[in-house]
Amino acid sequence: MKRILIQLDTDDLPSSFDRVVAVDSGVDELFSYGGVTADNVESLVHGAMFTRGPQDLKHTAIFVGGSDVTAGEALFEKVQQTFFGPVRVSVMMDSNGSNTTAAAAVLCAQQHLDVTGAVCLVLGGTGPVGLRAAQILADLGAEVRLASRLLPRAEQACASISEQVPGAKITPVATSETAELQSACAGAQLIIAAGAAGVQFLSAEEREALETLKVAIDLNAVPPVGLEGIDMMDKATEKAGVVCYGAIGVGGLKMKIHKSAVARLFESNDQVLDTAAIYQIGKALQ
Repeated sequence: MKRILIQLDTDDLPSSFDRVVAVDSGVDELFSYGGVTADNVESLVHGAMFTRGPQDLKHTAIFVGGSDVTAGEALFEKVQQTFFGPVRVSVMMDSNGSNTTAAAAVLCAQQHLDVTGAVCLVLGGTGPVGLRAAQILADLGAEVRLASRLLPRAEQACASISEQVPGAKITPVATSETAELQSACAGAQLIIAAGAAGVQFLSAEEREALETLKVAIDLNAVPPVGLEGIDMMDKATEKAGVVCYGAIGVGGLKMKIHKSAVARLFESNDQVLDTAAIYQIGKALQ
């Protein structure tokens, strides 16, 4: 029986990136829908649920994507609410590549640093990737500093993570002022820069002055990068005693995780691949 992946994209035009990865992951048939919202998705989910017998439902799965992560989360939740009992299919959410990229970034860091108890700073921590990287780190027992230009936004993000990770050691920090940024960086062993394109957080001189820093990861491939001096191609490259990764250096593992997660969807009809589940898939690849 053919493996069918139903791509539900919140953008008007379904992501060509996600379509290519789906094909490269071994999907037999790909049904792509754009402009999908929590309000209009029910009939699409019913179509996935009621067209095959219970023993064959594992051959159909749903992928939630799009550039708007908030809309993707609402869609992901609505899809799950539409299922009932055993009549369901597996579903994965990776809007804007947020879950797979965050998982890859943390896994790269773990190759060089035991993050349990480590002081980890996530710059751009309220963005889609930064938020999820902070969540994964908190779940691993790190002391996370989640940074945003505006403290209330950082506080809101930390509260959200604390709901998902009981006992999380996570602190909101503001970085709009130079003194605030310096304070946030003080004592950090890992820095993950996950800000918007064109936002530079630290100059090379400022980064090299951080005595405790062990690993630096910049997930922005658009110049200027978030951490000056880290090239997008860097992969476990040592610079001034710090192991550095750029966006493409992390991207290879991100792609492996993405493909493995899509393949996992077809192992049973009850997979729910969210941030934590996708991280575990990546961990198994190490």
